[in-house]
Amino acid sequence: MIYDVSHYERICDKFKWDIPERFNFTFDVVDKWAREDRSKLALVSVDDSGGEAQRHTFWELSNFSSKFANILKGHGISKGDRILVMLPAVPEWYVAVLGAIRLGAIFMPTPTLSTLKDIQYRIEQSEAIAVVTSSEFASRFREIKGHCPSLKKLILTDGDMNGWVSYQREMVWASAEFQLQVRTKSSDPMLIYFTSGTTGYPKMVLHTHSYAIAHIATAKYVHDLRPTDLHWTFADTGWAKTAWGKLFGQWILGTAVLQYNFNGKFVPQKALKVLEKYRVTTFCAPPTIYRMLILKDVEAYDLSNLRHCVSAGEPLNAEVIRTWKRLTGLELRDCYGQTETICLVANYPFMPIKPGSMGKPTPGHIVSIIDEQGNELPPRKAGGIGVKVKPVHPPGLLREYWKNPEATEKSFCGDWYYTGDMAYTDEDGYFWFVGRDDDIIKSSGYRIGPFEVESILQEHPAVAESAVVGVPDPLRGQIVKAFVVLTPGCEGRDELTRELQELVKKATAPYKYPREIEYVAELPKTASGKILRTELR
Repeated sequence: MIYDVSHYERICDKFKWDIPERFNFTFDVVDKWAREDRSKLALVSVDDSGGEAQRHTFWELSNFSSKFANILKGHGISKGDRILVMLPAVPEWYVAVLGAIRLGAIFMPTPTLSTLKDIQYRIEQSEAIAVVTSSEFASRFREIKGHCPSLKKLILTDGDMNGWVSYQREMVWASAEFQLQVRTKSSDPMLIYFTSGTTGYPKMVLHTHSYAIAHIATAKYVHDLRPTDLHWTFADTGWAKTAWGKLFGQWILGTAVLQYNFNGKFVPQKALKVLEKYRVTTFCAPPTIYRMLILKDVEAYDLSNLRHCVSAGEPLNAEVIRTWKRLTGLELRDCYGQTETICLVANYPFMPIKPGSMGKPTPGHIVSIIDEQGNELPPRKAGGIGVKVKPVHPPGLLREYWKNPEATEKSFCGDWYYTGDMAYTDEDGYFWFVGRDDDIIKSSGYRIGPFEVESILQEHPAVAESAVVGVPDPLRGQIVKAFVVLTPGCEGRDELTRELQELVKKATAPYKYPREIEYVAELPKTASGKILRTELR
């Protein structure tokens, strides 16, 4: 491929956000495709049984979501009410979400791994009025209902249960004609995500209806999608990555999406089989998934239809990029964003990759490295990743941390939104991740980013995964400690420890090497796959 960096500059110069006063994703996107072509494929749902996938057109989802919006309305749920949706990767998740959007209710996607404590916290903080879930998770809600006075309706998507609204039964009789007096404004609240933060209690991230439009940038430029593609983003329905890759931008462009409902633990061979069997053309997954895939016999699968691969969720190590290219012939392009945003920085098909770099800002965003006073920093100087919010507040950026003015004020300061992540740029404008501000290791006066050390460790063939933290030291303040998950067949001996330490010393400044290395079976992670460094510390 011949790269044209000026093409990126032209795209950014011409790009302008076109946000109408009124917008509703279900009305303005799903219904539009349904009217234009009743046979247009929207969703392919695969489960672990090995049977044939369920396929749904935009026309079917338009009708189903109208029915569900009428069910919600019939049970007294209205615009602005909060609805917690906790379902696996099944078609009913889409029906529930699209129906809530159609009604103007605020939906709250919730990971299926959420505990009783997680669920109760979310309902109490949001004052949710309704829950949509399946019988697999119903017992969790029965236990907490008496402690959540706001919770009025429990909706069960499969079967009948005393005290629950039966989705299956009511969908049979519900009308597919839905009348709404006033269409939602682009600035109306649409969605609340709870941050999967590695410290403290989750905050409520409030997105408006314009957030859906903003994901055009994610789908068009980061995922490089076309209407004829079948796109698979690997994500739990409770993660923001589902909004990034399995819903908004993809369907605005008319691209069909695939979802896979894994039954239990992720099995790399099954994922490779899905890529092969359903001839997936574009794929996005967290680095953890790619690290697991490259340990298997990738070359044994026919991935010839796959043309574009993206990683998101955690920083991507350069060694994983090189190995994926060797095994598949495809570039693996890293990107960066948060639950609070759409994709902010990415590697694009029309630009060369610098392995280990996050790439350059997405069109429609001014992203810079800034200090605590909001001053932009020169290349090679590490600082906070900031997004400019004046004079234009990007539509993909959260409106606020709902019911948390202190957190909102802390994150929005002057002309900038502070992400809380640290990075630096190089002379070509590429961004390089350093770490979360609270993950930075301070040792003997030096500031050490854990990601750099993890990336070097990842280059050793014995290392499957690693996480680096700072631990207290009476002389240096902190020292670097690495937790390492080994590849199958390797043992954590003293000789390997010395090899890893020397590898880091040679590849970067000697003061950054891990003075302690502990070998572990697995790393603690959040529901969205982020390493819980607080637990390791």
